[in-house]
Formats: sequence, structure tokens, C-alpha cells
Amino acid sequence: MISDKILLITGGTGSFGSAVLNRFLFTNHFKEIRVFSRDEKKQDDMRNLYKNDKIKYYIGDVRDFNSVEPATRGVDFIFHAAALKQVPSCEFFPMQAVKTNVEGTQNVIRAAAVNKVKKIICLSTDKAAYPINAMGISKAMMEKVAVAEARNLTDTVVCLTRYGNVMASRGSVIPLFLNQILKGQPITITDPKMSRFFMSLDDAVDLVLFAFEHGNSGDLFVNKAPAGTIGDLATALMELTEKQTEVRIIGTRHGEKLYETLCTREEMMKAEDMGDFYRIPADNRDLNYAKYFSEGDAEIAVIQDYHSHNANQQGVEGLKKLVSKLPLIRKEVFGEAVDSYLG
Repeated sequence: MISDKILLITGGTGSFGSAVLNRFLFTNHFKEIRVFSRDEKKQDDMRNLYKNDKIKYYIGDVRDFNSVEPATRGVDFIFHAAALKQVPSCEFFPMQAVKTNVEGTQNVIRAAAVNKVKKIICLSTDKAAYPINAMGISKAMMEKVAVAEARNLTDTVVCLTRYGNVMASRGSVIPLFLNQILKGQPITITDPKMSRFFMSLDDAVDLVLFAFEHGNSGDLFVNKAPAGTIGDLATALMELTEKQTEVRIIGTRHGEKLYETLCTREEMMKAEDMGDFYRIPADNRDLNYAKYFSEGDAEIAVIQDYHSHNANQQGVEGLKKLVSKLPLIRKEVFGEAVDSYLG
């Protein structure tokens, strides 16, 4: 399906883009992989790291249609990962989140349609389900934009994936905790009872590839991710490093939830169980408003969301096993020679 095809990754210099490159660069899949981002320094770092002619680099910003459109010419598939992802920064600068996450996604999809790209997978976040912060709200709107665009396209299939925290990705909590532990500094925890989903970069790529293979236009895919509390994560890292340090509770930050939701109960009503994944088809009702008010389903009152408090809890031992597989932990804690992802 992907042999001799061209793949474009927006936000390709981030952790996800590097994981995709590590998965496909040295195989016979994809004759060309285009990395699109606005960060020329990271592109240069990536160019020097991989030294591979299969990778083509495009400087641009998803906010600018005229920089996105040329990058999509001749492309077969797109993984759209470009986004503003930090909750506090989006909270203080919400319009910046709108411009990148919402308008940027529309630009990418419309550029894909102009150049008849076969399929585009847009990456979303658990914070888009019942959003309470600007980042989550912008991602929820991104999902709505993607589904709305999908309804009107015939040559391009638009799918979505939604996943939780990627362990050890740029700006995530594991590198922060590990650095604090190794330096003997207090671990700064917002709330030890706060729970999150945990997945690796490879899990994120697997989810996108599953959507890539099985998705119909407008579909949203969610993986059944392991979950755990932030307090257990801190304990797991201290036990792995065999170092004890003070745990300092700093309180919940701007826009943070106690737990994250991957599927709302409204989505669980129509979700298709596909083993390790849920497929949520698009709501294809039209503007016939009578359908919204004359039809309903009593089961929605008893169906639960799929969230990090009721998902499979790992505990300290389970989190130790998950975290031990990370390149960062294998390198910094176990002293293994591991090539870390860029990011």
C-alpha cells in the first residue's frame, strides 16, 4: 500500500516525526519522506543525524497555506502532527493555538485536497474530549474541522487519531522528573492522584498506521492505552534510579484536569471495538435539525466515558515496566548506548 509512495509529515522535526522516520527510513516503504516544519535548526539537526537522501526538508508554517500547498504536491499520504501542545502556553495565548491547531489543520487538509493526496491522518489529543483548556478546545475544534472537511472531499480521505501523553516526548513530565531525581532536586508534582494515559512513541505510530490502514473518511481512532497516577510515576522513577528525593506538591496548573478522557460517553455509544483500538465513525447527520430533537437514545445515560481513572491502572510496578523500555531511561538510568529521538 505504501511502497514507492511519498509521505509528508507536518511538524516532522518533533518526537512523533522522528519516530516515523526511525520506523520507515531504512525499509523499502515510502520512496520519499517529506519533513515540514518551521524550525530550521531542528531540520538541520535531523539532516546531520540521518544523512539520508530519502528525506526532503520543507521550511514553512501550517498557518500559511502558501507554504503548505507546495509541500503537498505529488504527495500520496500525510501525517499531520504540527500543533501547539503545551497547556499553559495555549492557556495564555489561546489565539495562537487557534491559528496553528485549527486554521493550520484546515490549511493542510485543503492543500491536500488541491493536490489530490490520497489520505491524511490528523493527530489529536485526549484533551479534546470534554475540553477545559485552550489547547484541548483548539484540538476539539481541529477534530470538527477535519470531519467537516472530510464530508466534502471525494479524492482525499481524512481520518483522526486521539491519544494521551507520549512518554518522554518533548515537554513531557518524565524527562522533568528524571532530571530532578538525578540532580537530587525535589520532584514537583501537581497532584499525586492525577491520572494520565501512558503510551510510547512507537504506540503513537502504531495508532496512526492502524488509522492509515483501516480508516474511512471522518473516522476517529483511539487506542486502549494503559493508565496510572502521577504519584505512582514519580515512585516508579525513583525506584528505577534507586534514588530517593523529596516530593513537592505544587498544585494543579492552568487548565489541567484530574484525569483525561480518550472517548466521551457520546462517542462510546457508537464506538466499534477493534481489539487494541476503538473506531468512532463520523457523525454524518446533515442540517436537518429535526433529527437532533426528535431522535435520541436512552442508553447514553448508563454508558461511561473511557478515561484514565477507569482504564487499566498500571500501578508502580506496571509503570516501571513501561518506563524501562523508553530510550531515555535505557540511556540515562541503565547506561545503554541508545540513539535518542530528536525533539
